Amino acid sequence: MKKMNSIVLLLMIVFVLSSCTAEPNQPIPDDEVLSKAEQLLNNMTLEEKVGQLLLIRPESLYTDYSSEQVNDTRNYGIQEMNVKMVETLDRYPVGGIAIFGKNISSPSQLVAFIDDMQQNSEIPMFIAADEEGGPVSRIANSPGFDVETFESMQAVGESRDPDNARKVGLVIGSYMKDYGFNLNFAPVADVNTNPDNIIIGNRSFGSEPDLVAEMVAAEIDGLREAGIMSCIKHFPGHGDTKEDTHSGFVSIEKSWEALRECELIPFKAGIAAHTDMVMISHITAENITHDTLPSSLSYEMIERKLRGELNYNGVIITDSMSMGAITDHYSSGEAAVLAISAGADIVLMPENFIESFDALCEAVNSGALSEARIDQSVFRILSLKEKYGLLR
Repeated sequence: MKKMNSIVLLLMIVFVLSSCTAEPNQPIPDDEVLSKAEQLLNNMTLEEKVGQLLLIRPESLYTDYSSEQVNDTRNYGIQEMNVKMVETLDRYPVGGIAIFGKNISSPSQLVAFIDDMQQNSEIPMFIAADEEGGPVSRIANSPGFDVETFESMQAVGESRDPDNARKVGLVIGSYMKDYGFNLNFAPVADVNTNPDNIIIGNRSFGSEPDLVAEMVAAEIDGLREAGIMSCIKHFPGHGDTKEDTHSGFVSIEKSWEALRECELIPFKAGIAAHTDMVMISHITAENITHDTLPSSLSYEMIERKLRGELNYNGVIITDSMSMGAITDHYSSGEAAVLAISAGADIVLMPENFIESFDALCEAVNSGALSEARIDQSVFRILSLKEKYGLLR
């Protein structure tokens, strides 16, 4: 009997040990393997992390230019890398570049320019453009490009067929991919409800929130099919405004409940369709946030509303920080620190990106911002880059 008990005990021990030992060809559980994003993040310096939080114009890398020259919409366009730009990128390793019409002269030039920028970046960058289709199309509206064009997103919306919006995303995404882009600042999720609106107009799919929602979700699908990241804009909605945040302060009087009945419907649809980014505007919503801050700098709007109530956990990018709504009231450094403190992940085109970079590093070093907070955003950014196969 004792011998039998010993055998049983031995068999039990062997069984337990075999259960704890993985077979030679058995894959290691996913939770025991670090993603490329995690591996990269664990080995980054603070400066490399802060760089990922900035997406800038190519001209910002050329430090001989003034802020006015960098942000000039038509002139001083840089169309190829030079030694000074390479040196700046090495010292300030930004996470992305936004291309505009003044950076484009021909298909071959554009491909070479983008490739050269990526080759000189240790971590592959977001290469983005506002390619909405219609009046705001950096590539399609540049001479010498043989790509399919669209009258406007309003005209697409008037068809009332979401498949047409999906085609817009697929067509635009496909040619963007061919030229080396990976991110489109589109679709526009604003509902064009104010006839006096001077900034949205026919860029929107229309004045009916449910229709706009269907079109937005469909275009996101088309862009994703083409391998291009989407970015819905301009949260919490720029369609019912008369002023332009490019020029200065813009405020809306609506409550959060009122926005839920109209403006937020397309954003909720975009989030449900797994948009890759949400662009947050500089609109001040005093009856929602009570802090008089632009939405892009408001913790209440970003963390409590967009993340907390709408359950959005992806990348949040500000609208251009070179707009008057920001530059009239804040320095580039102040705005960058406020935006990241409020929960934004990427600061888009600060007026002076080096000032923003240095201010963010100083905020961490002084304890005003925790490095854990920086890591949170960098992980989101790197995970998105990994999702689209950018990380080497």
